[in-house]
Amino acid sequence: MTEGTDRADRTDLDRAADVLRGLPPSCGPVRLVAVDGHAGSGKSTLAAHLTARLGAPVLHLDDLASHEELFAWTERMEDQVITPLSRGEVARYHPYDWNLRTFGTPRALPPAPVVLVEGVGAGRRALRPHLAALLWMERGPEESWARGRHRDGPAQSEFWDGWTVAETRHFSADPSRPFADTLIRERPEGYEWLPGPAVTAGPNQIITQSKDTSPRK
Repeated sequence: MTEGTDRADRTDLDRAADVLRGLPPSCGPVRLVAVDGHAGSGKSTLAAHLTARLGAPVLHLDDLASHEELFAWTERMEDQVITPLSRGEVARYHPYDWNLRTFGTPRALPPAPVVLVEGVGAGRRALRPHLAALLWMERGPEESWARGRHRDGPAQSEFWDGWTVAETRHFSADPSRPFADTLIRERPEGYEWLPGPAVTAGPNQIITQSKDTSPRK
């Protein structure tokens, strides 16, 4: 990566961060921003880039899911996170330990101006009314899963076999992508920001509606 492309990527991410800061609050005083996509699509990396620019806390949905309930975490999300944040209070959720197979001691999530929610299903139907924006990582399932399997190694092969079935069923019943404000495509030198199905692009900007979460060209 050259210095020029690195600088351009930082500029795009900085612009996106500025747009997210300017969105109306969606969950009490909080702008709740979801980063969704297939497992292995690059959600965590994007969330890390954004939080570095926003100073925003990140809730990883892996902390709310469990072996027995890969996608049945909506009630925990609403009780432990949505309800307190909507009141302007510090949320306290119990992160799941994937090695010990048990939920741990509470972890604080402050009602910051922007809070990122990263994970498969972050844009699900039950959460969308509380979101200021829904970002979707634009990488297909097969490519994403191959990346995830490579990342986790052969020891997690059996887990991935079950995960891909569960993820397919989830998105079939409760898709996120059709409701995304922004589609984000990873490039060798950064990201490409595209209008999502939920918005309309104009000739001089990527997104023209109020939820403009893409940096302007």
